[in-house]
Amino acid sequence: MSASSALGRTTGPRLHSLAPGLLLAAAVAAAALWLATLPWFRDHGMSALTLAIAIGMLIGNSVYPRIAPGVEGGIAFSKTRLLRAGIVLYGVRLTFGEVASIGVPGLLADVVMLATTYLGAYWIGTRVLRLDRETTLLIGAGSSICGAAAVMAAEPVVKGRAEHATVAVATVVAFGTLAMFLWPAVYRIGVDHGLLAWSARDYGVFVGSTVHEVAQVVVAGRAVGPEAADAAVVTKMVRVMMLAPVLMIVALLLARGTRAASAPSQRTRIAIPWFAFGFIGVTALNSLIELPQPWKHAGIAADDLLLAMAMAALGLTTHATALRRAGARPMWLAALLFGWLLGGGLLVNHLIGQWLR
Repeated sequence: MSASSALGRTTGPRLHSLAPGLLLAAAVAAAALWLATLPWFRDHGMSALTLAIAIGMLIGNSVYPRIAPGVEGGIAFSKTRLLRAGIVLYGVRLTFGEVASIGVPGLLADVVMLATTYLGAYWIGTRVLRLDRETTLLIGAGSSICGAAAVMAAEPVVKGRAEHATVAVATVVAFGTLAMFLWPAVYRIGVDHGLLAWSARDYGVFVGSTVHEVAQVVVAGRAVGPEAADAAVVTKMVRVMMLAPVLMIVALLLARGTRAASAPSQRTRIAIPWFAFGFIGVTALNSLIELPQPWKHAGIAADDLLLAMAMAALGLTTHATALRRAGARPMWLAALLFGWLLGGGLLVNHLIGQWLR
């Protein structure tokens, strides 16, 4: 028997078993991508990722249990392989030149807010609220880096379950949506009463360094003007670029903690997030080579579909009972982080402005 025929015999059944689940995830993702283009959802910062998990949960808590045996293979594939492919391809949106465009103040605001929010999340979540480590790390990732995409990227690194990720995404949606409307109001009140001496660009850097989701950043920035929106998006995308190094640090720290708790002779396998290196590689390629716009648009469209399919799969496999078991403590953690992103973000951006601008 030739190698090609053997490969065909093994690949055929594999694809056949994955196809129903992949088609279901793709259908939910396509619906979410279409809804995200409608004015009402776009104006309210409802991204395709948020809509995909919401639709997935509606189906997951109604008809999905009856069809699960026939589709679970493709759904599991969407939550793992397609997710990692989507994170890698996310790099096509970014260039290293965007770091330079916001200058040292914007970069410093991103670093300080990300580090303090993630470290604060871990300390409050595990020490004060006594949450499990997985939920804490996922909520911290979503609040400090880039919302739902960060939660999904961090899930395999922290070895979280579907309900852990869904709880974390729910907090991102709730508090990110609130921030989207509250941040412009705070800025206008501060300027009108002489409490803030910020330009529209300064406000944009504040938004980009503190608001959860990219879609929410766009809405919060546009509420003040195009200059604020541009600065907000660039600052946010630089924050997104920090996803890969943060995941690598988390993986190393978790491995070290596991090693310390194990017997001296027991070897601990480090869960290296290889897809994070792919993300850096694609970003580097996009920085060094000016990709043709049709290629870039196609890459972004494919990435949107992959990430939406992963979020749809997550929603399909999350049941309301799991969310109820999580209790109020995850929301308390997210609320405290929200307070820091607002109050601490105002303070950090003000101090950086006084120091460097």
